[in-house]
Amino acid sequence: QVQLVESGGGLVQAGGSLRLSCAVSGRTFSSYCMGWFRQAPGKEREFVTAISKTGISTDYRDSVKGRFTISRDNAKNTVYLEMNDLKLEDTAVYYCAAGAARLGPLIRQEGAYGYWGQGTQVTVSS
Repeated sequence: QVQLVESGGGLVQAGGSLRLSCAVSGRTFSSYCMGWFRQAPGKEREFVTAISKTGISTDYRDSVKGRFTISRDNAKNTVYLEMNDLKLEDTAVYYCAAGAARLGPLIRQEGAYGYWGQGTQVTVSS
């Protein structure tokens, strides 16, 4: 059984920064591509970013490119999401997810991930 636990969410002013962490237990962490998704109130959950099993390749939605950075530490079974220059529209519940697919177009789809965390709230205020 794979378990994912996010942490690091909170309230931050626009322009500020937060770092989310997602600790993964269970089967071999390095065998999974990892992704971050988010869901704002009244909206569908959307892809934010993903990282390959080795950490060499990444993918970002356009609206976060240059502001968000995904990374992973396979020795610590943890994936991170560094968020800078946060905007009001970044307010959402952020979920990390683990998937066995290779990094590619499908990695932006929820169906590519078999395991999900419970989510952590990120609120950006003006």
